[in-house]
Amino acid sequence: MHDKIIDAVKEAIKSAKERKFLESVDLAINLRDVDLSIPKNRINEEVLLPHGRGKEIKIAVFGSGETALKGKECADLVIPPEEIDKLSEDKRRARKIANEYEFFLAEAPLMARIGKVLGVILGPRGKMPRPIPPGSDPCQMVNNLKKTVRMRSKDKRTFHVPVGTRDMDPEEISGNIEEIIKRLEHKLERGVQNIESIYVKTTMGPAVRIKLR
Repeated sequence: MHDKIIDAVKEAIKSAKERKFLESVDLAINLRDVDLSIPKNRINEEVLLPHGRGKEIKIAVFGSGETALKGKECADLVIPPEEIDKLSEDKRRARKIANEYEFFLAEAPLMARIGKVLGVILGPRGKMPRPIPPGSDPCQMVNNLKKTVRMRSKDKRTFHVPVGTRDMDPEEISGNIEEIIKRLEHKLERGVQNIESIYVKTTMGPAVRIKLR
């Protein structure tokens, strides 16, 4: 399958016009014979890409004390505990932060409070914070999340997953795609038989089908 994937990646990049911005490379995944009206059948996975995303994404940390100090070294935003209630009162700012930042981390003792105050905003976006174990350095978690993508179908049989950027080596993009497919096959009850099709494309380029069979 590796050769088929890299051929599709190369074709997708070659057939896309040059743009004035760095395009992402995305997968469009179409499922079949999966009842996505049942929540447990839906895809909601986080995948650590072996070759990274090709661009920086923003990570926010809820924390205080040592966690906040360490978080400032690696995260894009540190939100102290006293700001949590303020965000609940300023829904516009809270929504802006939820949209701007890809992943959230939080000190374990703050998780319940964040869920109660901000769950209505973060929950539907699939962005509830991951807990930081007591005494842990959040930077390792932040650095891993910067290479992580969310694979989320909700109740739709077609969904999209970023797998890199146009300026990445096609071999690296292909390696990321293989990791996505491997996780997807593991998650689906019938593996590859539950995948109708997968296409790869740049942000504004034509879609190229990856031949799975």
